[in-house]
Formats: sequence, C-alpha cells, structure tokens
Amino acid sequence: MTKTSWSRFSKLALACLVVLTALAAPVAAVSVGEEDVPSDAQVESKVTTSVTLNELYKNPQLESWTLAGSTELTDVTWTVTYYDQTGAKINQESFDGQNFSGATVAADDGTSKVEIRVVGTAPSVDSYKYDPAQTFDVIHLQQTREGGSSNDIETWTTHHYTDESQSARDALDESKAAVEGVNSDEAQASFDNAVSAFENGNFELATELANEAQTKAQQAEQSSQTQQMLIYAAGGLLAIAVVVGGVFYWRSQQSGYDKLG
Repeated sequence: MTKTSWSRFSKLALACLVVLTALAAPVAAVSVGEEDVPSDAQVESKVTTSVTLNELYKNPQLESWTLAGSTELTDVTWTVTYYDQTGAKINQESFDGQNFSGATVAADDGTSKVEIRVVGTAPSVDSYKYDPAQTFDVIHLQQTREGGSSNDIETWTTHHYTDESQSARDALDESKAAVEGVNSDEAQASFDNAVSAFENGNFELATELANEAQTKAQQAEQSSQTQQMLIYAAGGLLAIAVVVGGVFYWRSQQSGYDKLG
C-alpha cells in the first residue's frame, strides 16, 4: 500500500470511528434548568421538590413528546406546569401516585419550559449505609416517545434518616475525624465495628463504639505527644551534656597548658 493510500485509509478509519462513537454515545435528553431538591429528609416528613426543564425540543430533535416520572416518596402528588417563551403559564396538570405519564410537551402548544413539582412523604429506610449515606429516589424523569422509546432525563436522590440514625451518624462523623488524625489500630477497629453496628441498624451500639473509638484515638494522640515530648527532652539533655562536656574538656586543656608554662 502506498503512502497516499495509507493516509486516505487512516482518515477513513478515523471518520468511521467518530461516527461509531457518536452512535454508541447515549442520547442526551432535554436540559435541566432550575432545581430545588432537598439533600436530606427525615423519614415520614413532608418533602417538596421541583425541577424545571428547558431546551425541550433539541436533544433529540422532536416537536412533541411525553413526560413521565417516578419517585420513592409516598402519598404523592405531581404538578406539571407549562410556560411559554415569555414565562407566562399556559397550562397545568396534576397526577397522583408514585408514577405518572401522559404529560404532553408540544411545540405547537407554545410550551418552552416545564416545571415538575412533586410533594410526598419520605419513605422508611430499608438498608442503612454510612459512607455513602443511604438515599432514595426523590424524583426520576423520562422523555418518552411514540413507539415506546425513551430517554432518561435525570434522577435526583435524597438522604433519608431517623432521629436515632442521625444521632449515631453524628457520633460516627466525630469519631472518624479523631481516628483519621492518629495511627491507632485499636481506635480504627472500634470505629469499623461502630460502622458495622450502624449499618445493621443498631444505633445505640454504634454510638457507644464510636465514642469508644474517639476516646482511644485521643489517648493514642496524647501518648504520641508524650513520647514526642520525651524525645525532645532527651535530645535537650543530650545537647546540654555535650555542651557541658565540651566546657569541661576545654577547661582541662587550658589547665594542662598552664602547668606546662
């Protein structure tokens, strides 16, 4: 193969690779504008969240599509509000339940922006995790089209907790900061046991072990500081001894010179 033919082949292969990469890449859905999603929610508390979608017809190029949503909140009410390019509200729909579909987004209606608001109750925790903390899907949105195809827009999650679990987590956080600052196998073992207790839902034991780990970490730090002070003290005494010895040696040498004189 000549150099020119090889160059053309390389360019063709590169072009094919670019096309294949573009085809394999996930298709982006609509853009997410403003969002108001709580980072934390206490179990059985009321949760309100809202998300605004814009650039509704660009990715992919569609003139009309259907919005669908789901959530792990309970006792749920969805409110979908449609706005035109001036920001004026042109329509509003409400849906009940953890799942909804059938909210039509169409350019012919003048819709330029859609706000999705969901209100519900934070669910109980099925499984506790310390790091990362346990979460639930507070809102998941999809763009669906005729024929059954769909694109995920985005999923928003929220950390949920109880009074007991949050108290234990606070103790773990304080303990973790103390344990990470020292080199103590005992403190680390107690902290690891505290995490295991937390993830098993035994928050009283988790708090107790976390406090134990923090105490061991503080003791290890004090011991390290004491040893460091002893080392400094020993070094200081050695330096003094060297100086004093040097002085005595110098005087002895001076005395010897006097006798010879």
